[in-house]
Amino acid sequence: MAWTLSTSGACIIKAGTNANSAITASGAALSKWSDEAEGTLNALTRKDWVADYASIKANFKPALDDAVSDIIAIRIINYDMSGYTSRLEAQTMLDVIKDNLNRNLDALKDQKNQEKMF
Repeated sequence: MAWTLSTSGACIIKAGTNANSAITASGAALSKWSDEAEGTLNALTRKDWVADYASIKANFKPALDDAVSDIIAIRIINYDMSGYTSRLEAQTMLDVIKDNLNRNLDALKDQKNQEKMF
């Protein structure tokens, strides 16, 4: 299931240049977080996006990528905040990502939106 809805690169970019390099280079950790994030998105939206991925219209796939990469970027930042210039910088990044994630989750939970995606 790992990396069906997003890529490790998208997650690392969102975590920023000050993200811990050991975790951003860890294929195993990022892959596990990908599985967890995709499962979380499926559960929160009550839709199996991974199983239905091939049927989703191309213009809607980036919304799934955005949501999953947000979830993983939050975990990357939270893993080790010491590389950021301050705790405030890391927290601001987390807040911006979480706001974006919440906006995406609201749209992806909406049955009317889901119907248009296929």
